[in-house]
Amino acid sequence: MAKIKNTPDNDKGLMDKAVHGDKAAFSRLVTKYKDRLYNFIYRMIPEEQEAQDILQETFLRAYKERERYQPDYAFSTWLYTIATNLVRSEYRKRKRWKFISMGIGSQDDELTIPEVGYKDLNLMPYIEKALENLGYEYRTTFILRDIQQLPYEEIAQITKVPVGTVKSRLNRARRLLREQLSPLRESYHGLSKGIPQTLSVLG
Repeated sequence: MAKIKNTPDNDKGLMDKAVHGDKAAFSRLVTKYKDRLYNFIYRMIPEEQEAQDILQETFLRAYKERERYQPDYAFSTWLYTIATNLVRSEYRKRKRWKFISMGIGSQDDELTIPEVGYKDLNLMPYIEKALENLGYEYRTTFILRDIQQLPYEEIAQITKVPVGTVKSRLNRARRLLREQLSPLRESYHGLSKGIPQTLSVLG
C-alpha cells in the first residue's frame, strides 16, 4: 500500500495535529466529511434525527480514539469504518425489534410503484425505497460505490471483505434493484441520459 506523505493541510497532517490536541485541525476534518458521511448514514438509516445522532457519534468516537488512527490508511476509510459499525449496530437492533413486534421473521414491505409519466424524472424516492429492501451488505456496498463513489479497495477495507466480494455484492445489489424497479423501465426508456450515472440502475 502506497503511503501518503503528511502535509500540514491534508487529512493525515490534520489528524497528526488532532492527536496532539489541536481541536481546530479536527474541526476542519469534520467540515470536510460531515455532508457526505451524513448522506451515507441517512441512506442506510433514513431517519433525519437518527442519522444526525450517528453522524455526531461517529465524529465523537473518531476524536476520542484519534490516537488509534493508523496513518497507513486513508482517514476517510477509518471514518467510514466507524460510521458503518454504528449503522450496523442500529440496523441489527431495528431488525430484532421488528422481529419481536411482528412475532415472525422480518418481512420487508413491497415496493409500490405507480404509473409514471415522462415528465416525472424524480427517481430517487423509488430508488431509496428499493434500497430499503436490500440486505444490509448489498445496501452498504451499493451506497458506498454507486452513490458515494468510493474505490473498491476502500470499500473492501471499510467492510472488511475482499475486493472480489465487494464486486460480487455490488453486482447482486444492482441486479436486485433493477428487478424491483422494472415497472419504471418502460416509462423511462430513452431518458437514461438525464439520470445520474451512479443512479442509472434501470438498465
